[in-house]
Amino acid sequence: MQRERLDNRWQPWRWSLAEVVPNEDAFGSEPRLLLDSPDEQRWLHPGFAVELFRDDAEGYYLNATTPAPCWFVLWRMEEEATIAPEPIARPVMVSVSYHDAGRWLDAQETVEQVPAPPEVVAWLGAFVQAHYVPEPKRRQRPESFRRLEDRFGQPASVSTGKGRRGGGDG
Repeated sequence: MQRERLDNRWQPWRWSLAEVVPNEDAFGSEPRLLLDSPDEQRWLHPGFAVELFRDDAEGYYLNATTPAPCWFVLWRMEEEATIAPEPIARPVMVSVSYHDAGRWLDAQETVEQVPAPPEVVAWLGAFVQAHYVPEPKRRQRPESFRRLEDRFGQPASVSTGKGRRGGGDG
């Protein structure tokens, strides 16, 4: 995660996702400050595992078949400072599923994306190839065969005869 200085008197800085890198044992298990300058801070948050599940193969397919497959990261600001003098942004979940990202966004979480490297795209593509089965298209019934309903969902009918007339003509 990175904190960047802004030229704005109401918001002097902002947090954003810098990148997602493969985890290494040397990273340890706790977040740590990598860069601290007047204009930028960079934090490393190690230990996130990305696991693929067969029941979300469509979500992976949607990501793998875009022109730019990516990582999705849900992150939140700390309520109170824990390891730094001020609260920092902390990743909560990492995924490669469009469905996960959509659910997080629907819940009004902060979700950012960064491009996935070629080896991750290949891994994702192999999983999709092995497990994704497209839903068969269902034939839609022509509109002419649909039952007529009024705006309240009650059955309605259309009459072309002149059986009813209002007024006192006769």
